[in-house]
Amino acid sequence: MDFSITPEQEQLYASMKRLAAEVIAPGAADRDKEGRWDPDVWKRLAEAGVAGMPIPEELGGSGGSIIDCCLVNEALAEGGRDGGFGLSLGAHWVIGSVPIWLHGSKELQERWLPGLCDGTYIGAWASTEPESGSDSASFKTTAVRDGDEFVLNGTKIFITNGPIADVCTVLARTDKGPTAFVVDTRTEGFVVGRELDKMGCRSSPTAEIHLQDCRVPAANILSVEGEALWRVAFECFDWERTVMMAATIGGMRATIDGAIRYAKEREQFGKPIAHFQAIAHKIAQMEINYHACRNAVYKAAWLKENGKEHMLEASIAKAMTGTLVTENALEAIQIHGGYGYLRDFPAERGLRDAKLTSIGGGTTEIQKMIISRLLLQ
Repeated sequence: MDFSITPEQEQLYASMKRLAAEVIAPGAADRDKEGRWDPDVWKRLAEAGVAGMPIPEELGGSGGSIIDCCLVNEALAEGGRDGGFGLSLGAHWVIGSVPIWLHGSKELQERWLPGLCDGTYIGAWASTEPESGSDSASFKTTAVRDGDEFVLNGTKIFITNGPIADVCTVLARTDKGPTAFVVDTRTEGFVVGRELDKMGCRSSPTAEIHLQDCRVPAANILSVEGEALWRVAFECFDWERTVMMAATIGGMRATIDGAIRYAKEREQFGKPIAHFQAIAHKIAQMEINYHACRNAVYKAAWLKENGKEHMLEASIAKAMTGTLVTENALEAIQIHGGYGYLRDFPAERGLRDAKLTSIGGGTTEIQKMIISRLLLQ
């Protein structure tokens, strides 16, 4: 298997890492502390073509491949060290923009994709409900036909970009089954509820969404009415478990590099703590974990890009990364000692950001269920 990337992709990675260090990293700690989204950071990244990375050029995007998107996401996370920005960008890409690109009518594509690609608009996806999380098919939001429109009623929760989204794909149940509706968030009856106070990824706004007699044109349905789960949602999960996971890989790299710098600078018993085997072995294991996760993520992404079956590999990558990114973050805090327990150091924020990886986009337990079913079927 060829693990090399092209010279152009190497340049892309380097330029995105530099951009993130210049634009995202400054103020990341403050945005985390305040739980604040910064539209100026978004604008700078959008000007560089980041917002429309996965969308074809003819539809207004940057035309990046799946591997390109992984590299950009990884580089931004490594250089920017802001898990919240990576979360919002990933959601904007893979569940905000990609479904409209792959499943939207020409009219929906023309209406939304140019703005989503140039950063004028931000995208979101609303499927999770207070009583419907891992059991994604059990959602209760309804969509009742009324002439050329559907009337949506229900409540969604944990909606990434909910407070800032201009367009949101909402899963609702018609008499034919689960259906995906593209909803302009300015529509009457689309109500942004309370913003959620999260443990980590705090610069990414997350909210409840209430649909209160929200009228949506029938023409705004993605793909086929009643078939949203397996035609639209499950494909989004694949993108989450490949492209979005790459941001976690970049975060792992930044965490390791930060631990190495600290271990070389911090002296105890007359020498840098990096000279003690106990610390050196922690760093070695963190590096082992990083390479295992990176290889798993990029293998799944390569399979997806080349049109090969990849459900097993994507779930393996998601499960492994969700576990090991948290392990690495804990070890980074241990290496920093008491300083790692303080909010003054990025290691503490890294742990809070890391934990979401084992929850969002399908928990580690769900990934193991998928893996075991594929093996035992």
